[in-house]
Amino acid sequence: MIDTFRQRLRNAWAASDRIFDLVPRDRWLEQPIRLRHPILFYIGHLPAFAWNQVGRGLLDLGALHPTFDELFERGIDPVGMDGPEASIDWPGVDEVLAYRDRARARLLELVEDVAARAGRDRLAARGRILNVALEHEYMHQETLQYMFLELGPGTLERPDDLASPRFDGPVADGRIEIAGGDVVLGADFDDIEFGWDNEFPEHRVRVDGFHIDRVPVTVERWRDFVDAGGYRRPELWLDGDWRWRDRAGLEHPPRWRRADGGWRVRTLFDEHDLDDVRGWPVTVSLAEARAFCRWSGSRLPTEAELHRATYGSPTGAERRHPWGDAEAEPGVHGNFGFSNWSPSPVGSFPQGESAWGLLDTVGNLWQWTSSPFAPFPGFEAYVPSYPGYSADFFDDRHFVMLGASWATPTPLIRRSFRNWFQDRYPYAFAGFRTVRAD
Repeated sequence: MIDTFRQRLRNAWAASDRIFDLVPRDRWLEQPIRLRHPILFYIGHLPAFAWNQVGRGLLDLGALHPTFDELFERGIDPVGMDGPEASIDWPGVDEVLAYRDRARARLLELVEDVAARAGRDRLAARGRILNVALEHEYMHQETLQYMFLELGPGTLERPDDLASPRFDGPVADGRIEIAGGDVVLGADFDDIEFGWDNEFPEHRVRVDGFHIDRVPVTVERWRDFVDAGGYRRPELWLDGDWRWRDRAGLEHPPRWRRADGGWRVRTLFDEHDLDDVRGWPVTVSLAEARAFCRWSGSRLPTEAELHRATYGSPTGAERRHPWGDAEAEPGVHGNFGFSNWSPSPVGSFPQGESAWGLLDTVGNLWQWTSSPFAPFPGFEAYVPSYPGYSADFFDDRHFVMLGASWATPTPLIRRSFRNWFQDRYPYAFAGFRTVRAD
């Protein structure tokens, strides 16, 4: 366990450093998204969080750096805010990097101390508290990239191994009939190495039959919605969604722009003609997805419905992954784990097909559901040093997403993992598929 966790930590830190290095250091004080802190905050936040959970939280070792431990402790969830609450006099880059390196060195030393407590502390057992730190790091590796996308093409340092985006490929369509039946949501605490509090406990939910898109809604289908005036028809939008659209001045997805009589779509490193990316899944907020569903006479799946279509089967058995028991392999079972630095055409990974025949259930983009993020029956915030990880967002403003995106690290891919965002948050790597009842 000790050597394994040390290597996992080193690997996670190397991946984070690679992502931060995409941005020139003289731009680390920029704030790509007005509702988030500057980039420099996150360079300090990742080690501060890990120290506060492992060193201060589990092992009660006190502060590593009293000022930085607190300054970088927690980011922003901008509910009803126009921006961060106050300007901050951020420390110098070299100071933050020195703090990061000191925290990392101490954490590697503390892996052995965590292992020594495994028999008497459930947060130490199986290295759960180390997984808290690791998975927090993994999640930020994705959110950093949607932040960096807002810097615009030409800003980021292109990786030497950057592959060309995939434009061509199969784009399956049609709907799949899903029979009604039981859905197993969540997991038993002792059955998996690690899960966040909102993943427990395992329980069954009954769903009726429905028909669901075989693949997520594509850029091409979304262009039809735009051309039909979807952003100018208030009857398609919930009242609050329409007011948000009106304030934001949205006439199309934020990463689209008109050019030369057509559309250009922005990605992390480039812009592409819409015709080139027409087979990609469209990236939109839940508010936009709801309007599309009204326009198309459909609806979004619930969490239980999407779970059944993804992990269930006609026999009633539940699969570990949509494709079966094999370990998730980037570029084989789907577009995740940085196998590409952008979406790819839907239907391109037939080896990731679910038992019902759905494609792209894991990878490319997270998939919205209509279900508010809420606790499962018997929920327990079991990490004393992080009681608000889930509970702070049980507010009917955040909605469940399942699956993964192209920027989701592979270790986060498991059946019980739940992601969530606010319904009008336009930055997440999220798309959707539609449902009709029998």
